[in-house]
Amino acid sequence: MSDRLRLMAVHAHPDDESSKGAATMARYVNEGAEVLVVTLTGGERGSILNPAMDRPEILANIGEVRRKEMEEARRILGVRQEFAGFVDSGLPEGDPLPPLPEGCFALQPLEVAAEPLVRMVRDFRPHVMLTYDEQGGYPHPDHIMCHRVSVEAFEAAADPERYPGTGEPWQTLKLYYHVSFPRERFEAIAKVLTDRGLENPFAEWMERMEKRDFPRWEITTRVKCDDYFETRDRALLAHATQIDPNGFWFAVPIDIQREAWPTEDYHLARSLVDTELPEDDLFAGIRGTV
Repeated sequence: MSDRLRLMAVHAHPDDESSKGAATMARYVNEGAEVLVVTLTGGERGSILNPAMDRPEILANIGEVRRKEMEEARRILGVRQEFAGFVDSGLPEGDPLPPLPEGCFALQPLEVAAEPLVRMVRDFRPHVMLTYDEQGGYPHPDHIMCHRVSVEAFEAAADPERYPGTGEPWQTLKLYYHVSFPRERFEAIAKVLTDRGLENPFAEWMERMEKRDFPRWEITTRVKCDDYFETRDRALLAHATQIDPNGFWFAVPIDIQREAWPTEDYHLARSLVDTELPEDDLFAGIRGTV
């Protein structure tokens, strides 16, 4: 086993890794850490969100296309990546909501859904894990299940009595939730845009988000990673079925993003090491002990 620092990021679908924490991962890879992205589903029921890719032959092979997109994003970020093998649940819409598809990830018993991740934790032996909060960052059933299996794996992988046959026990030291879209970030960007006499493309989006009941997690850890924003954006663009190059993600120039908010942000949910908050490093309290 390598003595390098190891980070595991657990995500629900291909493209989630590039929209949440991608610049952080690219920074740590560049600094010599090992980074593994675990993608729990294949994204088979995801919509095609880029009009240029909305073609019958793409839709007919969406699972294969998204795997190829994931491989290109993985290459750009410099990380390792593994699929857990579950089937996307889709995002139900309507009132009332329709039932989820039989056999999908979100309907799996917790121990069935968590077993592959426990196996990966015991194999990769991460010092730090990243995942979503209890509401999944937003209430997609796969994101909520991603939270549940991540917490289960964090707690169970160290217990030799649990999940027998999945490898030697391993205790991950820290578990973080992504704080991907804090309102403060968009307010800071809006101020810089106003100072430069530019229109804020996020104004309506901010108003809508304010009305929605999303949790506001304390930011305990701000990782400066603005040198890797271009890498993040290239990884996003690799997910061509999901990311419109003329859309939301690229509405603000990178120099303004760097000036306004040069970090990606996290909430420390579990820690077995002493660390002083606030942090500027996911490996705070671990460096020097590995």
